Amino acid sequence: MTETTRAGGGRQVSAARVMAPAVVFAIPVLKLAWTLGGGDAARDALLAMGLANWVDVVIGMFFAEPVLAVVLAAVLSYISYAYRAAHGGAARHQGRALVETAARAAILPGALGVVVGAFNGLWWGVAAGALGYLLRLGVVAEYRTGARSAVTGHRTGRPATALGPRAVEAVRVAALLLSLVVLPAFSVVAALDGRSWTSVLMCDVDTGTGPQRARLVELDRQAAGVVGWDVPAHEVVSGTNCAVDPDDVLRAPWWRR
Repeated sequence: MTETTRAGGGRQVSAARVMAPAVVFAIPVLKLAWTLGGGDAARDALLAMGLANWVDVVIGMFFAEPVLAVVLAAVLSYISYAYRAAHGGAARHQGRALVETAARAAILPGALGVVVGAFNGLWWGVAAGALGYLLRLGVVAEYRTGARSAVTGHRTGRPATALGPRAVEAVRVAALLLSLVVLPAFSVVAALDGRSWTSVLMCDVDTGTGPQRARLVELDRQAAGVVGWDVPAHEVVSGTNCAVDPDDVLRAPWWRR
């Protein structure tokens, strides 16, 4: 195998490392724009909620959607470990016992599993932690079996003929598919499904003609009520005496337009 081909594995990990933060940054903006009905609406909503509440969109999209939460947690577990290993981590810890390496590799997947489980339930958390840990063990196995060089972080080109190396290669391919295909695809679907990322409320709104009941998407909490996006009026308003609307669908999904 040529040096160019061996270096391809490193470029794929780098691409996966860029993909996850790009998705987390860009997809919530797409969610706002599609769900609220346009770029101007997304801008107004962002200004109303402020940076302090921006994380609500991320939480509502990525941690309150069970499948998306599991995929994101697994990808974050994989890319953080693979990147550190390729940039000196594997070389520094070559003499470490396998048990210790495996135990250290479980820390971040376990933490992310707790977060996912808190939002979506125990078994979703277990799935996120277990999948992330499996992908990390695949990285450990790549270096332990010599499939990847601890010095350069590149794949060595050693053919995977035995069952063990083939399993390691399958885990690597699965990790890259999750990072480069499944995560962005699922994220776009979640952004364009027309559902709110936060609470939908029925509130009293007074825009100068007297109080009226209106359907709002909550953007920010205030002592007297909420700041929200008035769905029928297509504007940011203040609402009081709010009650939760169990229907969180604001518009039809993109694929049904």
